[in-house]
Amino acid sequence: MLSKEECEELELIHKSCSTVGYRPNVFSTTLSHLIATNSSHFIIPFVPIRERLKEKVEEFFGCEFELVIEFTGLISWARGASIGWHCDDNRPYLKQRHFTAVCYLNSYGKDFQGGLFRFQDGEPKTFAPSAGDVAMYTADSRNVHSVDEVTHGERLTLTLWFSRDSSHDEDAKLISILSQKLLHSLDKVPQLCLPLPASSNMYWFSPNQASPDELGCNICWARMNVLGYDIYYSQNTSSALDCSELLLEPMQLARGDELFHQPFANILHALQVVQFFRWKASEFPTSKFETEASKVLHLSQSQKEKISNPKSVFVKNNQLAETVFHPVIINEKEQHSFSWANFSAAVTAWEDYIRKLHKQLLNSLPHWRTHQSIFSCLLDESLGGT
Repeated sequence: MLSKEECEELELIHKSCSTVGYRPNVFSTTLSHLIATNSSHFIIPFVPIRERLKEKVEEFFGCEFELVIEFTGLISWARGASIGWHCDDNRPYLKQRHFTAVCYLNSYGKDFQGGLFRFQDGEPKTFAPSAGDVAMYTADSRNVHSVDEVTHGERLTLTLWFSRDSSHDEDAKLISILSQKLLHSLDKVPQLCLPLPASSNMYWFSPNQASPDELGCNICWARMNVLGYDIYYSQNTSSALDCSELLLEPMQLARGDELFHQPFANILHALQVVQFFRWKASEFPTSKFETEASKVLHLSQSQKEKISNPKSVFVKNNQLAETVFHPVIINEKEQHSFSWANFSAAVTAWEDYIRKLHKQLLNSLPHWRTHQSIFSCLLDESLGGT
């Protein structure tokens, strides 16, 4: 149902935008959160997938009337996450959910272990998913199910709930929020959209819910750290450190003894570029680019200390990030030797990618507002569409 490229693009979005989720060891990315953190353009890759899944659910279940999408979200389950037997409409406030689609964005055995989805009744009882697979079922008590504990890696899914009740249409709510955010931009040339971090507690993960500050870590820092990056703040961070303030501060990236010259607007900006580079690494062959000497600096001892100081704010348990976020195996993209020259090229490519998505969003929004529905728009290239 989903192509390899679609799965990887949604993985990029989740791993660069997610927050701590609704259950222990679970992380989530909702469309409303993307809008709130100035990353509305990331809605565009979801649009054709949502349309395709809604069509398939309506067809498979023989729906007489068109369904609405009640919720769209990226959800990942890290080591230790699980959920017992339940159905998806098991609360009074969830009774509007009639159908579920769970789309796997990575593969059992390769990217995660454990975390198998199990139905209480019927066949198949369970299955070992591969990236692109989709499970569709009714959200009521006919399909009671559970998820085994994840033992390694991160199980990543796109989950959609569908409703027969149009008053629970997610599209109308999203279009209203988007209109308030972007209406003033519709007649302007699209600018580079830089993400804006949410409250720091939304990025703070702790295995111990009772004492979160003592054992936790910031997931933005953690996701970069497991890929070999350190965070460098040029300002003095040795005293009066505050995580919420640091998230908003300009910073640079370092690896080993090297400091990349280019500043990033904040930690989310850096994380999006890092995850984009990981996604597209194979497209930047080392021989194609050369790094200007001025772009990479050798870290001095005082600069290394400035890297160490924020760690006391971003992590209270040094092994937690590695345990939770490190993949089961190193994929092919990560086997490419790292090069700051390639990374510098990826920064430019990321900017082009973001501008393209933002332009498409601005051109689509007037049509969405007219129809009160989010759908793929075939836009004239001369009008700035893509």
